[in-house]
Amino acid sequence: MNWQDGLINFKNYLKIERNLSVNTIESYLFDLKKLIKFLKKNKVNTPPKDLNKDILKEFIYDISKNIKPPTQARIISGIRRFYDYLILEGFVENNPMKNIETPKIGRNLPTTLTVEEIDIIISNVKLNSKTGLRNIAIIELLYSCGLRVSELIHLKVSDLFFKDSLIKVTGKGNKERFVPISDQSQKYIKNYINEIRIFSKIKKGSEDTLFLNERGSGLSRVMIFIILKELKSLSKINKKIGPHTLRHSFATHLIENGADLITIQKMLGHESITTTERYLHVSKKHLIESIMKYHPRNEK
Repeated sequence: MNWQDGLINFKNYLKIERNLSVNTIESYLFDLKKLIKFLKKNKVNTPPKDLNKDILKEFIYDISKNIKPPTQARIISGIRRFYDYLILEGFVENNPMKNIETPKIGRNLPTTLTVEEIDIIISNVKLNSKTGLRNIAIIELLYSCGLRVSELIHLKVSDLFFKDSLIKVTGKGNKERFVPISDQSQKYIKNYINEIRIFSKIKKGSEDTLFLNERGSGLSRVMIFIILKELKSLSKINKKIGPHTLRHSFATHLIENGADLITIQKMLGHESITTTERYLHVSKKHLIESIMKYHPRNEK
């Protein structure tokens, strides 16, 4: 099996058997293509099954010159996963990446916004513009439901269960979950649907897509980032602001107001509680207040 066949087969495995999202699959393939490019550049005509640890170490050293440790770690993990697949299919017996160390990286705490900062961002949405009602509904939904950007752009009208105050979200690996939605978010979405979307000329295939662009088709990930970038500029908030910032703020504010980790894990669609636990580190004030209030040594 050559590298091109390996790419195609690995892609099919990730899609069909692992049921991973398109973005995750593309990330794995992008990293694997970096290795293939390195081999071509150095005229190494070795097929995947014969590639040894020494060549892989040279590749890792080469990328370490220009790539930060977190990205290095991701690339190493992706190639390791590729060789795990080759073992599964019987193409190789051992994983040459097995004992290659991943660079140690610190865990960055997520950036969060205060409730006041979120209110400032929303106040800068121009409601009299063609996209105003849509954009305010998007921001409210990202913040009040903690959605990933991919989950937001694929949300359908048929996923809205307002009578039950729920929305159905399709997350990573096409796993579905129900997330509570606030009355305020429902109001903004209804305003958008009844005053803007209902009068839109919708392209075929996008009839059930909730958020549409001005051409009548679904929004792209990039468009959501552009919307937030413009609002950040208008709001003059000196923080990194993107869809995930609103998701982080959603989780942090829930913890600060007493929500338990298991509940937050389910709403965010995290497979592991460890991923959710990082929000405990963000909310130091909440932790201190909890200890002062509930620990018996702090009784007066």
